[in-house]
Amino acid sequence: MNQKVTDERITECVYAAVEEMNSQLPKQAQIAKALDSPLYGRSGKLESLDFVTFIMEVEEKIKSEFQIEITIADENLLSREKSPFSTLGSLIEYLENILKLERQP
Repeated sequence: MNQKVTDERITECVYAAVEEMNSQLPKQAQIAKALDSPLYGRSGKLESLDFVTFIMEVEEKIKSEFQIEITIADENLLSREKSPFSTLGSLIEYLENILKLERQP
């Protein structure tokens, strides 16, 4: 499968989850659909519960698009120096890596 097409599909899944999340959030807490949009942490807009809801929505969109069930937040993330949840771009990059690993025979 073409890597660019896969990357675009992942981005579309994440942006669809953003739209879904934004429909439930007040205007000032909504996430912009941009790669540098902060998600979680000091500069992030999402509260803890909203963040968990967003991650679950992303997992569902990925499952629907790729027919692969993934868990985004796992114990391996605790040892990472840079959180994949800093921005939408870092989340998309992390998802690309997860999907590459899932597809390996």
